[in-house]
Amino acid sequence: MNETEYRRVIDELQAVLDATRATMARFEATGMDEQMSKDYAKLEVLATQVVKEQRRYVLQMLDISESPNPILPESP
Repeated sequence: MNETEYRRVIDELQAVLDATRATMARFEATGMDEQMSKDYAKLEVLATQVVKEQRRYVLQMLDISESPNPILPESP
């Protein structure tokens, strides 16, 4: 993957995280976090997993950005 592709995936994961957090806020505002605690817990797990995946992609993107570009000659 190149940097642009990593950024696209990271942005898509952010959209999922934002939607999940918005759903969690609606649950909390209506008391559904207590009435549907198992579903709310699933939302928490999803948010945590998305953050982990987003972090993984950011680290991979940083790794490729720090590696020498094979097309350009290395400086002496």
